[in-house]
Amino acid sequence: MKKLILFALAALTLAACGNKQETKNNENMKQELNLTQEWDKVFPLSDKVNHRKVTFETQYGLTLAADLYTPKDATGKLAAIAVSGPFGAVKEQSSGLYAMKMAERGFVALAFDPSYTGESSGEPRRTASPDINTEDFMAAVDFLSQLENVDPERIGIIGICGWGGIALNAAAADPRIKATVASTMYDMTRVSGNGYYDSEDKEESRHVAREAMGKQRLADPMAMAGGVIDPLPEEVPQFVKDYHAYYKTPRGYHKRSGNSNDGWRVIGTQAYANARFLYYINEIRSAVLVMHGEKAHSRYFGEAAYHYMVDGKAEGYNFIGKPNPNPDNKQLLIIPGATHCDLYDGGEGNYIPWDTLAEFFGKNL
Repeated sequence: MKKLILFALAALTLAACGNKQETKNNENMKQELNLTQEWDKVFPLSDKVNHRKVTFETQYGLTLAADLYTPKDATGKLAAIAVSGPFGAVKEQSSGLYAMKMAERGFVALAFDPSYTGESSGEPRRTASPDINTEDFMAAVDFLSQLENVDPERIGIIGICGWGGIALNAAAADPRIKATVASTMYDMTRVSGNGYYDSEDKEESRHVAREAMGKQRLADPMAMAGGVIDPLPEEVPQFVKDYHAYYKTPRGYHKRSGNSNDGWRVIGTQAYANARFLYYINEIRSAVLVMHGEKAHSRYFGEAAYHYMVDGKAEGYNFIGKPNPNPDNKQLLIIPGATHCDLYDGGEGNYIPWDTLAEFFGKNL
């Protein structure tokens, strides 16, 4: 009996030490970020919302910087929305505008910088990962779920451009996400592996690209590429002009945005080419709205994602899944006349249907 008691005491002591170590490790995950306190967004602050800067931790040990928008004079527990994107952008641009507009309409809204981007932590800068980027959204849900003024059963997400595909992947992985909007979405894994319009969807092309990436890793792993070209050459596609009109002018330029400046690490998205975000989106039971511009060069991403999500198959997808178990809460919204970048901030035609988005979240949260 004495040995049994001693063993039990030893076990309790080890457990206590383990708990202390776990607490210490959790504390070590938190990183102090040097956050800009002045208003440096590309849009003015609405007088209908309150705003404050916040941080939260991911399960990869990274600390993300975010802007939290709440409706003024709101009481009780509210529905909440986490927003990120476009890919290579920062929360001071499109995602912050989306969050603020949703807060004007009664939601708690969080616009965050992804890992390795903007004011968030992570080295080397402007690096991406299918796992880490999906975790960014789920960590945002963790953060919102613990706020006193948020109902944890009423949380949705918005992903813009490349973060539209990431948002769908997060919704497929995390049932806590009750409603998702993918706006002017890119499927970054599809375009990385197949090229635009699947023009390089063949083993030979992928092999050449993989060889080039391998050489790049040894030659200069920190090399950057992909920022919006400036000045514009005379002969470029219209969508390149659209990117320039947003990222390189006062309309959307920001000093921390990769798209506004020197882009992304050349090898920073290497893993995307061998992954597929949308494999399980046909199993998303929660509500989804895919929103795209009629004239967007990227429209095929959103339409294919929607049809695969509902039907389990679509053009550009080599895999075939079962039809969605809950197709009735899935929507495809094509905005007449809008281009890709028009859904970043509304463009000259004020193309973003803010009230439609609020209605969608109001119904499904």
